[in-house]
Amino acid sequence: MTTNRSAPSATVIPVLTYPDVRAAVAWLTDAFGFRERVRIGEGHRAQLAVGADGAVIVAEASGDRRPPVAGQVTSELKIRVADVDAVCARARARGARVLQEPVDREYGERECTLEDPAGHRWELTRTVRDVDPEEWGGQTVGG
Repeated sequence: MTTNRSAPSATVIPVLTYPDVRAAVAWLTDAFGFRERVRIGEGHRAQLAVGADGAVIVAEASGDRRPPVAGQVTSELKIRVADVDAVCARARARGARVLQEPVDREYGERECTLEDPAGHRWELTRTVRDVDPEEWGGQTVGG
């Protein structure tokens, strides 16, 4: 596969619309520890690195691109973090609304759900133990 320094290498790259790209980048880097890797214009777009191999693109609201609307959830981004409780506390201190406090799930993850100041939903997750999906009612269907 050809690499391109102008594009993230992640397989799936969400593009999230925000009313203010620079404010969103500042918040996401401060609250979640993302790293800005490419800036496209002062307020048009930014590429953010997430962890070792993830990416998110922050895009300005224009044309048919609109930020989330209160009371409507059309997507949620799940990000793996080293410490769910610490990142949740940091995001809350920076204005995130905590929708679900950190909790250990039966399927082996510690998770919490947040809403950022623009209304995007984020689920923070960390593996706390290995669990066979059949133990909690899941079904393994492929490799």
